[in-house]
Amino acid sequence: MNYSAGTDYPNYGRISGPIVMIGYGSIGRGTLPLIERHFDFDRDKLVVIDPSAAVADDIKAQGYRHVEVALTEENYAEVLDSLFGEHGAGFCVNLSVDTSSLDLMKYCRAKGVLYIDTVVEPWGGFYFETTDNAARTNYALRERVRDEKAANPGGTTAVSCCGANPGMVSWFVKEALLTLARDTGRDAQVPTNREGWAKLMQSLGVKGVHIAERDTQARTIPRPAGVFVNTWSVEGFIAEGYQPAELGWGTHEKWMPEGAHAHDDGCQASIWLSRPGADTRVRTWCPTEGPQFGFLVTHNEAISIADYYTVGDKAAPEFRPTCHYAYHPSDDAVLSLHEMLGSGKVQEEHYILSVDEIATGIDELGVLLYGHEKNALWFGSRLSNEETRTLAPFQNATGMQVSSAVLAGMVWALENPEAGIVETDEIDFARCLEVQRPYLGPVEAHYTDWTPLQDRNKHFREELDHDDPWQFRNILAV
Repeated sequence: MNYSAGTDYPNYGRISGPIVMIGYGSIGRGTLPLIERHFDFDRDKLVVIDPSAAVADDIKAQGYRHVEVALTEENYAEVLDSLFGEHGAGFCVNLSVDTSSLDLMKYCRAKGVLYIDTVVEPWGGFYFETTDNAARTNYALRERVRDEKAANPGGTTAVSCCGANPGMVSWFVKEALLTLARDTGRDAQVPTNREGWAKLMQSLGVKGVHIAERDTQARTIPRPAGVFVNTWSVEGFIAEGYQPAELGWGTHEKWMPEGAHAHDDGCQASIWLSRPGADTRVRTWCPTEGPQFGFLVTHNEAISIADYYTVGDKAAPEFRPTCHYAYHPSDDAVLSLHEMLGSGKVQEEHYILSVDEIATGIDELGVLLYGHEKNALWFGSRLSNEETRTLAPFQNATGMQVSSAVLAGMVWALENPEAGIVETDEIDFARCLEVQRPYLGPVEAHYTDWTPLQDRNKHFREELDHDDPWQFRNILAV
């Protein structure tokens, strides 16, 4: 079911101590009403940290305190000490850019404060000032968090990378696997551990997973030149778009792309390419538009899913799926990318489409499981902006998919306060989707007979693998 006007929203418990939200961009603004709806807390203990004076009136109008400061490596502990003190309780909701997720996570766990974020974010300047591309990958950022988890297991819960993607899509993978198992007459009993899930994916013959997204949200006003228009954080999209393209690398692959680099340490589940993700295209499929190009933008889930579903030794696995993001953003965002990449300059003006100005479109975000006996299965959310208006305030469809995942992760953390550092692949997908699903619009499964070899241009010679349509050689657009 989806929520509607007059809904008696479920209460998921009391958050004791301060709630500190870091960042009040489009996602923070949309998440705050969900926190108000679904938790008991002391309103005078909820604080929003954001360096922009422009958001002060909005925050204060809702009855909350605004701390106008940019968190840095030098000041974050002092600022957070002034808000959390020695309470040993509370919740840190990190929805910001240019703040180190790992440092904030370590601080909160030492204080006994629950923590959640939507991405492994470094301190400001890292993405553009670091010259070593391997160090700029999400693989490297994730490995630092996994090292901390290994060194300090258990303790206060910190949920890493819990937005729509990374986050919700990891729960969709599990739902899709169970759907595929049922539809192929196999045992659809829910596995109880990581090994069981990996064996299930292997037994179903899944070769890989696309995080396949098509955003068709649009307004009636044409995009003006010199403005980067998007449906979510422009800064976040630009930062990840300029990182190297990255993907989980499956055991079925027979060919490595030019400029590909593997990893000799860590989980060894992915490779990266010597080109920015926002300038790397792949072929994929979504229900509404069907076959399409997407950008191979790096995301944590491309690595975490490939890692989670690995069977056997990480250095020489028996099975591992290929996994990557295949993102077709809104048309305005595509034009903005072309302008930025073509000029070599980031636009000075950034603009996020609001729920009130979007006239049409949906954000179709799901997972495409491919290579099995039914060819390919897309499972995901097809949320429209029109329906979003009825579900919650202050956000479009894209924001709703993210903020509702943050809510689900917060609920799980509150119910499991001593789980240590976890990724969304590692937590209860059924409980999280139970919380989130009323905010997702239609959540559907669609099978397709499309493959990346279909309808290829016959006038130009391509080096393709016709024996296995789902080789990455056939998916990568050059």
